Amino acid sequence: MSPDRASIAAYLTILSGSAGRLLISLVYFLIVANTLTLGEFGIFATASATGVILSRLLAFGFVSPVYRVATVKPHLLGAYLAGFAGLGLLSLPLIALAAAAVYVLLFAGKVAVLPFALIILAEVLGWRLVELVAIVNNGMRRFRQAALLVIIGAGLRTLAALAFYVNGQATLASWAAAYLGATLLSALIAFVGFLPKSRWQFAPALYPRRMADALSAGAADILFYIQAELDKLLMLAFAGERVAGLYAIAMRVIDLTAMPVRSFNQMLVQKIMQERGLRAGMARRALVELGIAVISIAGLVAIMLLLALFPRALGGNVALASYLFLPMLLVPAFRNLVEYQAELLYARERTGSRVVLLCAVAALKAALISWVMTRYGADDGWALWLNGVFGAVYLLSTVFTYRLLGKAR
Repeated sequence: MSPDRASIAAYLTILSGSAGRLLISLVYFLIVANTLTLGEFGIFATASATGVILSRLLAFGFVSPVYRVATVKPHLLGAYLAGFAGLGLLSLPLIALAAAAVYVLLFAGKVAVLPFALIILAEVLGWRLVELVAIVNNGMRRFRQAALLVIIGAGLRTLAALAFYVNGQATLASWAAAYLGATLLSALIAFVGFLPKSRWQFAPALYPRRMADALSAGAADILFYIQAELDKLLMLAFAGERVAGLYAIAMRVIDLTAMPVRSFNQMLVQKIMQERGLRAGMARRALVELGIAVISIAGLVAIMLLLALFPRALGGNVALASYLFLPMLLVPAFRNLVEYQAELLYARERTGSRVVLLCAVAALKAALISWVMTRYGADDGWALWLNGVFGAVYLLSTVFTYRLLGKAR
């Protein structure tokens, strides 16, 4: 990307939304992580991760055509939003069936059906719709509106967490109900106050030619989140709720380091889509990846220094999980770089190749984590080995992505 004034201003606007969300989300995370027991937080984190994955089934991936239209042909937005609504309703039975299957395989006996279902609904019908409106605003370069919406959504979840803490009924079921209420209210505010004005009308002739893009992008999105969240599910399966809770806390802290990277990814994707190409040599690409790695690791180091000075600054449960941060020091860099490379493929409309890559990444991560946990799961040795797991995933992604982009030039 050329560092022109407009691009820098747009990036700072997006980053301000990410920073606001980061601060508010940190408060939300600390309240929930330190109010629930470690086991309950592990269940909530894995159920929420499941909901995030299943939410990508909503409308069979038609979010991707909506975003592309918002970016390059905003006058067609109303027709595509109507298509999204219709496809969204058709996709709900599939989502319910998939959720039931996951519950039986992983969650039965660990959590009751009701709180699990509430968490899934919160992600599918709450936060995913907020994301849709934010995506539309970003596509139309309404970055301030998108940033404000994201902050409002994070703020409402934080208020729900505060009410949950003050209420004194620190159970997973009560938190699931509060979480659902906050996300549904966020979705309502998004549609009423932030969705750009457009006339919704079905245009069936427009949709068939976009369904290939929708299905491939949706499949890639699902696979991306499967490979991103698979580790939490495997921790629950191999090590139980308590270790899953410790790991979920560690990964949630690591995920905070991705905020500035995701803002950069968003700007880069738009630039590539508008210019229909990636104008950068290997030296510049390597420099960008080095910057992402340094920023990612620096974020985790800053948190480690804070906890070294004030061990309980982030609460008791986070303090219990903090011993994982140093052994997992390189994980944020590898994780954020894989996400960045996946965005490069999406921007170049190589969604089919992105699906292949994410399948390979998910399979490799599942195999390696299973191997690590069966051999080192009895003690804490698994934490150090995760650097190797995420490093191997990054190497696979790097070779695949840049060979493919090199051929496309």
